[in-house]
Amino acid sequence: MKAVHRVLDPTISNPSLRRRCALAVMTKAPRAGQVKTRLVPPLTAEEAAALNRCFLRDTAAAISRACGENAQAIAVYTPLGAEAVYADILPNHFELVPQRGHGFGERLGCAIDDLFRIGFQSVCLIDSDSPMVPAEVYRKAANLLSAENEHIVLGPSDDGGYYLIGLKKMCPRLFEEIDWSSSRVLDQTIQRAGEVKLEVRLLARCYDVDDHAGLARLCNELFERNATSTSDVAVETRRFLSEIIAREGRDRIWPM
Repeated sequence: MKAVHRVLDPTISNPSLRRRCALAVMTKAPRAGQVKTRLVPPLTAEEAAALNRCFLRDTAAAISRACGENAQAIAVYTPLGAEAVYADILPNHFELVPQRGHGFGERLGCAIDDLFRIGFQSVCLIDSDSPMVPAEVYRKAANLLSAENEHIVLGPSDDGGYYLIGLKKMCPRLFEEIDWSSSRVLDQTIQRAGEVKLEVRLLARCYDVDDHAGLARLCNELFERNATSTSDVAVETRRFLSEIIAREGRDRIWPM
């Protein structure tokens, strides 16, 4: 498999990006046994990796619809050498930036720093666990960051974290003394923003799908009678899960 996406070098600044927002999804190459492990069971490791690919496709589709003249679609990926994995997952207009750093907070900080060094005027980091976030939310984040006053943008998750963080300049304090993977992440980030006198703009609340309860909630939203079958949100995820349900019944992944 041959890589089709351009990999950006953080040591090379591109002046043409100075008025653009990077809408950047954080992603780990979706390989069986290495992603979505908390969904095994009810899914197999191969199904969990396939679902992660669907999440990425749906998030990439929403990002693509949100991108106009003022935004660029980016994937910040790991590990190095996995570039070709994204050939059949991400649209060709996405560009790649390698992740660096060790802990989660350090990786977020490094990604933001690298994207600013590449030349973007503002940066939104987006998780790959929230396929139900519509394009309008990402578009609003980019528009909020185009305003002149100093602020950050956060997309709150129901688990106490965030699915998006947007900045107009690098601010390391936002990633320090945070209890990552806990229900305190959002509140602690808002507290850090207050310490450095940054106003916080909040987007619509959403949720991560990283365990059985999240999967059940996702199925409820996609397949209950009041679900919007023609929605352009989570198209790939809907297709994949509906195939499992049609083949094996709902109880394995979505019990009554």
